[in-house]
Amino acid sequence: MKLLVVNAVILPMADGQDWFKGWLSVSDDGRIAGMGEGEAPAELLAEARASEADVLLDADGAFVAPGFVSAHSHIFTSGMRGMTPGDNLYGWVGEQSVFISGADADDIYWFTLQGCLDFLGNGVTSVYNFTDSRVVGKYDPDTDARDLYDIRPEEYLFKQFEAARDAGIRTMNAIRVDSEFQPADEALEVFDRAVAHLKAEVPAELDLGASVFGAVQWSASAQTARDEVTAMDAHGIGNQAHFLETSEALDQQREKFRWYEEAGALRPGFLFGHFVHPDSYMSRVAAEKGAGMVWQPTSNGRLGSGVADIPRYRQLGMPIGVGLDDQSCTDVSDPFQNMRIGAYTQRAVNQDASIVMPREMLRMHTLGSAEALGPQVAERVGSLEVGKHADLLVVDPRSPETGPVWDVVAHYVFAMSLRNLKKVYVGGELVSENGESTHPLAVRASAELHSRTRAVAARTAPRSTERLAW
Repeated sequence: MKLLVVNAVILPMADGQDWFKGWLSVSDDGRIAGMGEGEAPAELLAEARASEADVLLDADGAFVAPGFVSAHSHIFTSGMRGMTPGDNLYGWVGEQSVFISGADADDIYWFTLQGCLDFLGNGVTSVYNFTDSRVVGKYDPDTDARDLYDIRPEEYLFKQFEAARDAGIRTMNAIRVDSEFQPADEALEVFDRAVAHLKAEVPAELDLGASVFGAVQWSASAQTARDEVTAMDAHGIGNQAHFLETSEALDQQREKFRWYEEAGALRPGFLFGHFVHPDSYMSRVAAEKGAGMVWQPTSNGRLGSGVADIPRYRQLGMPIGVGLDDQSCTDVSDPFQNMRIGAYTQRAVNQDASIVMPREMLRMHTLGSAEALGPQVAERVGSLEVGKHADLLVVDPRSPETGPVWDVVAHYVFAMSLRNLKKVYVGGELVSENGESTHPLAVRASAELHSRTRAVAARTAPRSTERLAW
């Protein structure tokens, strides 16, 4: 036995199961071995107490809930918080792209590693990660030219897989098919090698699979959609495409929906990231084809993108996941804040305080997000059930004090925050305590993030370093 949790208020988030006061045990393989109401079985308590390892955790009435699943993330952006504080999507992307154009494989490794540790410390134990593309927009400070493209070595991509692996976070890695910038057959061969590298180098327990990084929103050709479908079919994987996120150039964005439709991309496993501004035809067809969407409440607000019509998507039966997007457009990768912004914004827009209830919001950020990423993910993470990975959070409503608990789930969603998050476990292993990472590279990752961020900014956009306070 790796861990025995007792005296906990457990929120399993499994469908048909309510919260209960009880216990949970984790086997040596990091999976939930048993759980139940009341006191733990005497033989388990005896085994825990006799163990030389520290396996007994008395939650003393704290909440124990599944780790959050971020179904849409760009984890390499941890050093980019607060950039372009008044820009909408396109201005923000432009500034970010200029900065990251100077990063090399070692830079992106440390950016990603620190970003993953940040997610883990905030209770996010599984992520869909859009790896930063090998395509780089060069910046010439002498001419201010920003449209000279180059393609980085494949190592730049592989280092991002390895950083997530080394951080110990469960990850579905999204890979872009860069066929607009190199011959399609070469781009697809790179994609194949990336998937092979992922399978070879990332342990199965941390690997949630590969996915296509849908790039049609940024493409000038319908061939991009067809190339993405080729990669999907070749590997039997899904695709998540940033789509209709911003109201800027809306007609041009909407025209590209047809590209995916005609390419045959719309199917179960295809996800629209954001999907804030579709017309009624697009949302209906997407739902009919089995495609889903992933909602980013915080970043949609930060970038002035708009409010996704979640009630409509639920009515259509679309799978809905929730993501934190990234530190450069959520600034704090806080899933508790993300839930509140999501629920409260929907209530305000719809003028209905019951439009998104606490359990619905929590489910979308845990099991719902796992389901959106596919059944192979949902059978492993997203809820506390026997046989699933023991990825769990200990959240104490009394530290700091938040008052009497009238409704357990409502209190968890509405009143808890990162200050109440005391412990984070992945596979029954403690990875963060009281906001501090237990990872042996945590201190170095922070130092590398600071030094490399300044160095990259100095190389690619010297003027931006003037805005770095420290």
